Amino acid sequence: MLGSLRNAFKIPDLRNKILFTLAMFAVYRLGGHIPLPGINTSALASFFETARATALGLYDIFVGGGLSSGAIFGLGIMPYISASIILQLLGAAMPYYQKLQKEGEEGRRKINQHTRYLTIGIAAIQALGVCIFLESAQAPSGELVVINPGLSFRLLSIITLITGTLFIMWLGELITDRGIGNGISLIIMIGIIARFPRDFITTFNMVRIGAMSPIAAVVTVIVIIGIIAAVVIITQAQRRVPVQYAQRVIGRKIYGGRSTHLPLNVNAAGIIPIIFAQAVLTFPATIARFFSSSDWVQTFVAFFSPMNWLYNIIYASLIVFFAYFYTAVILNPIDIADNMKKYGGFIPGVRPGKSTADYIDRIISRITLPGALFFALVAIVPAIILHKLNAPFVFGGTSVLIVVGVALDTMRQIEAQLTMRHYDGFLRKGKIRGRRG
Repeated sequence: MLGSLRNAFKIPDLRNKILFTLAMFAVYRLGGHIPLPGINTSALASFFETARATALGLYDIFVGGGLSSGAIFGLGIMPYISASIILQLLGAAMPYYQKLQKEGEEGRRKINQHTRYLTIGIAAIQALGVCIFLESAQAPSGELVVINPGLSFRLLSIITLITGTLFIMWLGELITDRGIGNGISLIIMIGIIARFPRDFITTFNMVRIGAMSPIAAVVTVIVIIGIIAAVVIITQAQRRVPVQYAQRVIGRKIYGGRSTHLPLNVNAAGIIPIIFAQAVLTFPATIARFFSSSDWVQTFVAFFSPMNWLYNIIYASLIVFFAYFYTAVILNPIDIADNMKKYGGFIPGVRPGKSTADYIDRIISRITLPGALFFALVAIVPAIILHKLNAPFVFGGTSVLIVVGVALDTMRQIEAQLTMRHYDGFLRKGKIRGRRG
């Protein structure tokens, strides 16, 4: 792998993309340490020490710790994720957006524009909820988080938080266009990775003072390693459908007449279902901050604690739903069957056209379910285990899923660049296992 990284830096274009991406990461992390005006950061940090196993602690992971530090990037990229979910759902239900999806580049441009407008609206709602939460929060010692609460604090903070979200969205688009790609997912991944050193130091200190047993620490490491290995295996798993191409004579050349396969990933949607499910679950908790003094709201928020059975059932259901939904968005069996028929390809024993589309659709439906259930279990069960072990990173399953998934996608993109220039990929013998052929 180190040799592949050296090869990547030998290619000027790829080297510039990697350096540009790293520079954008530095800008993002810098904004995550600039606090909002009028915030007592030490009191806020003390408050979040007691809120680690709540929905607020989970949200803080996805915004790179920006909420616990009261930073100008406190909303992170989650409003944009929520807006993307809404627009994709509308694309499946409203004829207007279905038409835009079929208009190619111009249609995508309009959808992206509508997504940005919706992002501003969602960010404004969430920013107001965050401001109300900050004004009501206080450290265990009774010290207030907001030094001078009031209308001026709310207006200034709302404008700052909205601007911060739009700036992060812009950074993600820059990474996608001028960097190594997959900008939004990389930003979420960097926010999660940024917490790992602190969690490691906290774990070490807990073992040193006796707050966590050495056996529990070893089990925690084993659980994390096991999650990483399992996620890699499932992410790379494929169902290979045999495809035969008939011979065609065009002029003096003969085309086709070969056997190949159609690779269908068990987890075609990647880590998108995890991100989408988290975006949906964190939104009600933000809205509840508008009514923080009501008893029924406190009960509602308690039900949405990551250690609550109701939260985990809804979380798992959303992961499965979005796995099927996003797979349907990126994989259209009708288009696949039409393209195969266009180039003279067919699946042995299956008639071209509608029968082929139905056959592919049936396979996709069957292989998506185990992949989605696996991701749901990995997102929930390790979090409960780590919580029982008193680990400082209770949400290890979700965090590792996202980090490993995005890392694998990034490796694919860099490896493709290396392969085009006749360099080996990240493994000595070529591509990552599961993608040969």
